[in-house]
Amino acid sequence: MASHLTRALLSSPPSSAAAAATASAAAALLSSTSPLPAARFLQLHAHLLRTGLLLLPLAPTAASAFLSLAAASLPSHRALPVLLHHLALAPETLPSTFRLNAILRSLRGPDALRFLRRARELGRRGNAFSLSIVLGHCRALAHARQLHANVVAEGHSPDALLATSLVSSYAACGDGDSARKVFDEMPVRDTIAWNVLITCYTRNRRTKDALKLFDAMRGGENGAEPDDVTCILLLQACTSLGALDFGEKVWEYAVDHGYGGELKVRNSLITMYTKCGCVDKAYQVFCETPKKSVVTWSAMISGLASNGFGKDAISAFEEMGRSGVAPDEQTFTGVLSACSHSGLVDEGFKFFDIMCYEYQLKPNVHHYGCMVDLMGRAGLLDQAYELVVKDMRVAPDATIWRTLLGACRIHGHIDLGERVINHLIELKAQQAGDYVLLLNTYAAVEDWGKVAEVRKLMKEKGIQTTPGCTTVELNGEIHEFIAADASHPRKAEIYEKLDEINKHLRIAGYVPNVSSELHDLDSEGKECALAYHSEKLAIAFALLVTPQHRPIRLAKNLRVCVDCHNFTKVFSGVYHRLVIVRDRTRFHHFKEFQCSCNDYW
Repeated sequence: MASHLTRALLSSPPSSAAAAATASAAAALLSSTSPLPAARFLQLHAHLLRTGLLLLPLAPTAASAFLSLAAASLPSHRALPVLLHHLALAPETLPSTFRLNAILRSLRGPDALRFLRRARELGRRGNAFSLSIVLGHCRALAHARQLHANVVAEGHSPDALLATSLVSSYAACGDGDSARKVFDEMPVRDTIAWNVLITCYTRNRRTKDALKLFDAMRGGENGAEPDDVTCILLLQACTSLGALDFGEKVWEYAVDHGYGGELKVRNSLITMYTKCGCVDKAYQVFCETPKKSVVTWSAMISGLASNGFGKDAISAFEEMGRSGVAPDEQTFTGVLSACSHSGLVDEGFKFFDIMCYEYQLKPNVHHYGCMVDLMGRAGLLDQAYELVVKDMRVAPDATIWRTLLGACRIHGHIDLGERVINHLIELKAQQAGDYVLLLNTYAAVEDWGKVAEVRKLMKEKGIQTTPGCTTVELNGEIHEFIAADASHPRKAEIYEKLDEINKHLRIAGYVPNVSSELHDLDSEGKECALAYHSEKLAIAFALLVTPQHRPIRLAKNLRVCVDCHNFTKVFSGVYHRLVIVRDRTRFHHFKEFQCSCNDYW
């Protein structure tokens, strides 16, 4: 069809007598042709402008078809000038509402809004679906509010599709309150609308609110029931919170309502279990999944890796190869992280080569990050630095530099740590946590003068550290703790239990690691501050409410500090409890005075 179009339209200009026939033929051809390569389309555009074919009185249909072809053939940012230029030349040949919506679907972001605004100025207002399409591209809060005003002014508020698009748009812009307000005003809320609101809450870090919607949907009076998408979204929310009990409740619902066999639901369940430290349950679901996709295998391999079962992850990778499923980039991220978390240096280099040469996959920043972590764990810090600055085929991101900075903390490599901080400053990506890592590096070698200098620098720059927060799930409810927390209704019991734990642990040999407390305090003050870190309060609470046979599961928003890590190791042995902690970077399985990370994290 493209060659036919070329012969018909890239010929010599038509005579006036043949203009009507040519315009009609042009309309038919432009309407039926597939999108063209950008260069070919621009050649066609130049010819049509030169001949004036689209400006003939009988050519509005051809002009409308041309606009649709332009939007489909060119990237959005290149299509918009062509579209606006044509509207300026021939405002009387505006596209129909149907064509207008097709064009809007092809454009992206603010380009769609600009085109709709110009079309409306010229008299083609579109319909409710036009606004819905533009809202789907909207990522600026001011634009979302402007479009919301249009919806109300034009009487489209009762339109369920449009209202759902508004909820989604506000969510994308980070305005969860406005999204909920629109949702509450909807006369009819179907399952899609509920799913959009759940997505809104999870995207805007209101994960606990997202979980509450599950019970609201199941009430029955709302006229909508959770579907397989709802289950996937809620399992992802449970993954984020480490809410194991709630996730199992969602899974039970999925099975009862016929969604248990859906591969995407099962993949989400495997991820949820591994992110809650339940590797055995994840593996059971994995084994019972009949047709495993590359996502299924990757989820299991990554889950084994993050929980410290590196050799099992490698075995799963090898079994994946025997099953005939080809690994992808995510699979190799999982197997390389398995090598790094388990200190399998030679295996890590072997799998990196397999990825590059056997599967012809280009390493991305995550793969290089795993290699830097692997080399850092082995003490090969200078070689890791050389890899980043000389050998990487992609630009290093802040995460890679932070990985190397963490290795500098572990090995006390001060000079390299200072260089890494400079790279983060060059990226304008330094965060409070980076300075804390540098502080820990100085503290590890007892260079308190440098600690004071960095603290002064942080104060001058106004850098505030993120407060540590540890969560515990009890009967589907999430309990949050911060350092020296006094907000929990059972605070008196918690502090009494923690004092009791501290006495038993000191008898067993636990000594507070005062280098973990970086505030300007004397030794006694540091010990007092360390005693009430959020992890310790969470452990005390969990000991009060969790049966002896159940593991204690915690989720931490930051990297576990050295003192809390030592505390938890001794606690696991003294109280004979399995403690599973998910911090910002990995899992720690504490059991009988040992941790699965082998004291490297």
